[in-house]
Amino acid sequence: MGRGYIVENMVEKYLSSLQAPDSTGTSCVTGLLIGQSTSQRDLVALAVRTPQRNTDGQGSPSINRRAWISLDHLDVEWVTEHARQVSRMLPGGLSILGVFLVTVPELSKEAQNILRQLIFAVDKHISKGRLWSLTNEDVTEKVALHICTETRKTVCRTFDIRDPKSSAKPADWKYQLGVCTSWQVLTCSVGLDLLIPVLDMRVLPQDMEKCMKEGLKIWAKQIEVGLCLINGKILADETEIVAGQKKNAKPVQQTFQAQILIPMAEPPSVQTSTVLVKMCSGSLSLKGMVHCRAYLQSNKSRVKDAAKVIKRDIINTVSSRVEMFLEDLLMEGVDNVKRRDLLEEP
Repeated sequence: MGRGYIVENMVEKYLSSLQAPDSTGTSCVTGLLIGQSTSQRDLVALAVRTPQRNTDGQGSPSINRRAWISLDHLDVEWVTEHARQVSRMLPGGLSILGVFLVTVPELSKEAQNILRQLIFAVDKHISKGRLWSLTNEDVTEKVALHICTETRKTVCRTFDIRDPKSSAKPADWKYQLGVCTSWQVLTCSVGLDLLIPVLDMRVLPQDMEKCMKEGLKIWAKQIEVGLCLINGKILADETEIVAGQKKNAKPVQQTFQAQILIPMAEPPSVQTSTVLVKMCSGSLSLKGMVHCRAYLQSNKSRVKDAAKVIKRDIINTVSSRVEMFLEDLLMEGVDNVKRRDLLEEP
């Protein structure tokens, strides 16, 4: 048996309520599976369907109503954009684990190919602007769940997103009560005061986006290598954040305060010997305070697990806010935004 998925009971009730074709004639229902991965298993805490796409102000579904016996008209772009928006809203520690697809029995065979396409498309779209790097300990298998509307039979498979040619692997899908209870909570506040140089100060959102991303990459790397304190203490990476708990004891939710200490300068071993000087015509300033919250599903979670989820949440939060700010500029048009507003935090 392949990877195991422990699923909150409420997810089963939600998925059971989805029907295809529905009242709008939609041939299938797509959606996202949200939870947390560990090396041993994944916990699925939430499922959310893809909303229907409005066209010209009319509530037409993302799939042609007359083509309900086929999945050819599935709007993959709309599904991936929904995934990107959802991923922006998730707290630290939670991520999109995969996708689900609800269809009539006639589409069961076709559904497997569509699920594979969605898995890779969603991951590519979400990771496009990612500022942190995957490690060897990160789980790269994503789940694809197919549900038949008549039999309610579920087929659960996984794909390794590192390999575009990877084949489907069977996975174990089990519902359980209380999956979302007693998760450990991490909170952290980080001050921002970034000054990003601009080589050519043309007031265009495209130019600003490039400069912002380059500056944020440097800052994100500092966060990644920063020292994480838990409740004001330096703890060994392999130390469990909930120490001294008796075996088989009922898990109790606890809240931990994390602090990230960023080195003031690079150590001599990584400093470059060559300094490149460039003429700059301006700068972008990013200031403010970021308040983050992350969740860990297991009482056996280690300090390095806690540090990883809170650091990534800090980076994701800042990156997402900057992206949304720049998207607003593109939508509104530069002529409608005062020059000074371009340099303020969103």
